[in-house]
Amino acid sequence: MDGASHAALQGCVASLRSSMQLLDSSINILDAGVSDYPRLSKVLQTTRHFELVSEPSLRTAQQTLLSSLEPELDNLLSRVEVHLDKLARREQSLMAKAELQEGRLSNASRPSGGRKSPAAARGSVGAGEALTEAEMRRLTQLRQKKERLSYAVGRLELQSTQRERQLRKSMAAQ
Repeated sequence: MDGASHAALQGCVASLRSSMQLLDSSINILDAGVSDYPRLSKVLQTTRHFELVSEPSLRTAQQTLLSSLEPELDNLLSRVEVHLDKLARREQSLMAKAELQEGRLSNASRPSGGRKSPAAARGSVGAGEALTEAEMRRLTQLRQKKERLSYAVGRLELQSTQRERQLRKSMAAQ
């Protein structure tokens, strides 16, 4: 081999070595970039969170929902109206009843002007005089007391008969 070809071959070898170094550095760079590829694919992967729906399908769904709910709402509204009518009638009847009771109470609380009690119509104890207002109140109180006492006596009699029955049952059981 002569010197000229040897020098030419040395230039080729040097060029080949520099190319190999360049390839090695490129491979190292690619390895560094590709080694993180699984993580990058996970990070860059897109996830669809919301489904986009077209406007016509949305309107169709709304119409379907409206057509299914409308009869139920109409039914509920009619029931509410009927119930409100009943409540209004009941309110009116209760108001009328309250007015009637109020009228009765006011008539019972004031002394009777045109009507006289049987004792007042008969007069007082043989003297023929009309009863005074104080005597009328006292008479009313005595009547109320008599009613309370008669109620209490009736209740006590009922208790007495119940205890007698219990006593008879216990005596019969022995």
